Amino acid sequence: MKILLLGRDGQLGWELQRSLSVLGDVVAIGRDAATNPDGLCGDLLDLPGLADTVRRVGPRVIVNAAAYTAVDQAQTEPDTARAVNATAPALLAREARALGAWLVHYSTDYVFDGSGSAAWRETDATAPLNVYGQTKLEGEQQVVATCPQHLLLRTSWVYAARGANFAKTMLRLATQRDSFSVVDDQVGAPTAAELLADASAHMLRSALVEPALAGLYHCTAAGETSWHAYARFVVARARELGWSLQATPERIMPIPSRDYPTPATRPLNSRLDCNRMKKAFGLALPPWQTHVGRMLDNIRPATGR
Repeated sequence: MKILLLGRDGQLGWELQRSLSVLGDVVAIGRDAATNPDGLCGDLLDLPGLADTVRRVGPRVIVNAAAYTAVDQAQTEPDTARAVNATAPALLAREARALGAWLVHYSTDYVFDGSGSAAWRETDATAPLNVYGQTKLEGEQQVVATCPQHLLLRTSWVYAARGANFAKTMLRLATQRDSFSVVDDQVGAPTAAELLADASAHMLRSALVEPALAGLYHCTAAGETSWHAYARFVVARARELGWSLQATPERIMPIPSRDYPTPATRPLNSRLDCNRMKKAFGLALPPWQTHVGRMLDNIRPATGR
């Protein structure tokens, strides 16, 4: 089975290369055609090139891990964000349908307005607060309307040892300062890219055998936390591992979102209810702390071993 993976060089795409490899022949491509096999196009802004690539590869499955994820920048680049997050997925959905292929696509908790405190279900009304969330929602709608054989996974607060992430930022701040502040009224579940990739491979394998499993699913690590509590966990764990840090968890101060204004409004409640995924696929994802701790262990400096 041939699997076309877009977004090879991102946090999720990097992990998907590993997790999907047990299912078939993975053709993994990035944005730069010069680095892709046979010069295939992985640029989601190049629609003709993208369509030609799908037709040349002829995959049984298309996995789209590429996206425009610069949340604040999207406020001033809505056309680019929409082209990548909505127009390109619509094309991939059309090409997948024409081939009779499956399309695996990823979305976000940012399709919701973040009101209340209950975990969001797949059937809840969407109401994005920013351009990023709106364009991701438009991409969802295109995939659902166009390609019957789809797995659409909403997730939240994705991170990995590879590349930049919130935990690394907190560690840098804790190295440079003895005190700093972090927003405490936005709540969600940090989800490791490796965990999401492994869940994706399992779900895809099941859906290929049982096509009725196609659909929209929420997929995050278990539990919940605020950015502030997340930062304290990271610093506490890093100190246990021997990192030399100026700040202690107690010196990380909580602040409300209104005291940390950003160009794009973030939802306060990013909790996602994953019961539909658990029931359909028999998956019980571990608590968010498990993989955050694992990542910290993997990236700790040699002096901390």
